[in-house]
Amino acid sequence: MPFGITAQGLETIHHKGNDKVVLKRLEEIITQYEVNVVAIGMPYHMDGSGSNRVEVTKQFIHKLNCKFNKVKIVEIDERLTTVAAHKTMNFLDINKNKKRNIVDTISAVYILEMYMNKKKNEDENKLV
Repeated sequence: MPFGITAQGLETIHHKGNDKVVLKRLEEIITQYEVNVVAIGMPYHMDGSGSNRVEVTKQFIHKLNCKFNKVKIVEIDERLTTVAAHKTMNFLDINKNKKRNIVDTISAVYILEMYMNKKKNEDENKLV
């Protein structure tokens, strides 16, 4: 996303519980695309409380901050992104077997769009 105009799914990194695999691939992506911000979805429950994945996600964010100290890490509330992804796939009539392979990518696109919209609103409020 060199121009910061659209959110697009690049890839889903399959890590099988190994953060080193994710960090290595992210390093390649961050270098290749000159990334300066990474948006991370925070898995909160609908009532706003943290799921058991919140602590795991926060630990991963700490690893990102240590490894990529020049990259801004932004937490985004990811509630309902998976629901929205499934609605999108249903609308597009995507085969049930293919849905499992792309739901994370579509959810990630929604998380990135949420960040971009938040940033746009912040930038517009600065102009006022």
